[in-house]
Amino acid sequence: MSDAYQTRKRVEEIADYVMRCGQLAAALEVCGWPKPGNVHRTANFPDTRFEHFIAGSISMGPALREAAIRGAMAKLGKLRINKLGVGSLIRRAVADMKAWHRGGNTHLGVIMLFIPTSAAAGMTLTEHDQVDVKELRKNFADVIDSTTSMDAAYVYEAINLANPGGLGKFGGREAPDLTSPDAGQSLIKKGLTLKDVMEVSSRWDTVAREMVTALEISCNVGYLTLMKVYSETGDINVAVVHTYLKLLSLYPDTFVARHVGLRHTSDIAKAVEIGMGEAKEVSKRADEILRLGGLTTTVSREALFRFDEELRSRGLNPGTTADLTATSLLVAILSGLRF
Repeated sequence: MSDAYQTRKRVEEIADYVMRCGQLAAALEVCGWPKPGNVHRTANFPDTRFEHFIAGSISMGPALREAAIRGAMAKLGKLRINKLGVGSLIRRAVADMKAWHRGGNTHLGVIMLFIPTSAAAGMTLTEHDQVDVKELRKNFADVIDSTTSMDAAYVYEAINLANPGGLGKFGGREAPDLTSPDAGQSLIKKGLTLKDVMEVSSRWDTVAREMVTALEISCNVGYLTLMKVYSETGDINVAVVHTYLKLLSLYPDTFVARHVGLRHTSDIAKAVEIGMGEAKEVSKRADEILRLGGLTTTVSREALFRFDEELRSRGLNPGTTADLTATSLLVAILSGLRF
């Protein structure tokens, strides 16, 4: 067999592995219960069900696979890293999500984090037999640093296609508003890359912050918490829920803050600032329940279920925390976690 054939076969094996890791991570995240305020296996939203999240988890597979292929080819020197097309793959994954279920936006934040992670994983596994988290983060940073204005324009399209609730408006000079009809042209004209607009958005959005810090929270907190709790309990559901609670306790959810603040202003930055007080109260409750034992004691388990019901009654969904939990799972599974 030729060297070219062997290389292609290895790249496809890497891509299949990364795709399955991503689909499993997204599915495990939504299966975790009770993650307070989220859709999970025993709780739905009026228009979005648990099954929609399972469909969305599977639907992103082809885009994750292609991201891994392109990452591997870039590491092999057969594709320029600024030609990875991260933005177009994010848009493709969102379009696939919308095509495979009718439950609205289930995975926008997850897709935005999983596509560059998959490319980084493809790069990492081309040189190593297994994923090292430090190397994964380095490659992730290289992927984001190499993004272009076209990547930014495609991500703007993806966000509008997903139509997430509570987008708000951004009136700053540093980047065009998402809802502007000429946003894509403006991004290209100004030469603003995906990294540029994510740096602006990171002031009020933790998913954007993760993109520009190379998964700092997911790797340094979420992944480590997940592995520790799983090693102690041997229960993947407990590990997922405790990881979610740990992330929520330390990082007030920007989706919750945005939801609260947009009742008072359409300006996204101001909305998050206004809503951060309530988001911090939610974080405090998560910390209290985790200190009581989370899912490991009767008292704390009952408190956790009450917390879940309370957030639902108030219409508060820590969706960004769910995105970080999913990404923590992806890093763990890529690194070899099996249960």
